[in-house]
Amino acid sequence: MRFLRVSAVPILALCGLLFFTPEAPGEQTTTNSAASDLNALVSKVQDKLHQGKKTEAELAPELKEFDTLFEKYKDQKTDDTAQIVFMKAMLYLEVFDDTKTGMTLVQQLKRDYPDTKVGKSADGILQNIQQQEEGKKVQQALAIGAKFPDFEAKDLDGKPLSPGNYKGKVLLVDFWATWCNPCVYELPNVIKAYTKYHDKGFEVIGISLDQEESRLKNFIKEKGMAWPQYFDGKGWENKIAQKYGIQSIPATFLLDGEGKIIAKNLRGEALDEQLGKSLPK
Repeated sequence: MRFLRVSAVPILALCGLLFFTPEAPGEQTTTNSAASDLNALVSKVQDKLHQGKKTEAELAPELKEFDTLFEKYKDQKTDDTAQIVFMKAMLYLEVFDDTKTGMTLVQQLKRDYPDTKVGKSADGILQNIQQQEEGKKVQQALAIGAKFPDFEAKDLDGKPLSPGNYKGKVLLVDFWATWCNPCVYELPNVIKAYTKYHDKGFEVIGISLDQEESRLKNFIKEKGMAWPQYFDGKGWENKIAQKYGIQSIPATFLLDGEGKIIAKNLRGEALDEQLGKSLPK
């Protein structure tokens, strides 16, 4: 399990479609309105997604229904009509991983429904999509066997911090946050590995996506985390997280003594097992 980055208008983890909540009848403005028709259609989509049907071909009938609904209500420049376009965009962005078509639909919202809630959010959605695409490119370059790009910063204590300073060590670069439940759940495994292997040449650098320094420092003290941490208080906009295209946490990179990536996102006992192979006996 990982904690995914979301913006004001979520476009990750199927949250737009799987967790779409139909409006109650009393909230709809008219009988058989765009909202009620859309609710029925999204329920069909949800059923198929839960059945594991996630391809454009498998959802072709529903895509056709989106087009039919849009033709029926396109002259009504309302939030309900804009939601038809928005939900179709979510399908392409979240389910089909078709960024080009998804962005075209979001641009349609911006152009044709500028005064609706989602129309006003279109610029933010487009910016978020662009950030994700850039992040994907960065992540693709961070393949196993690749050299991990260096950074130079100061840790929480104001001391120099750089992966390049750990030459000859096996280093775990750990992107995390105290508010990230999966990160906190995984922390005992990292502490266990650090305690077991630190004397054999294992080091950790934490990159915290927290925004409250006092909370972070208290958490580190409470958990006995002895390794250095980078913190700039910017959350998902953390400077180093941005550099490495981090879109979900925990995100970890295990580096060898030359700074090459040995493994990524090891969980549970997998970290211990890999360290057993990578460090001197």
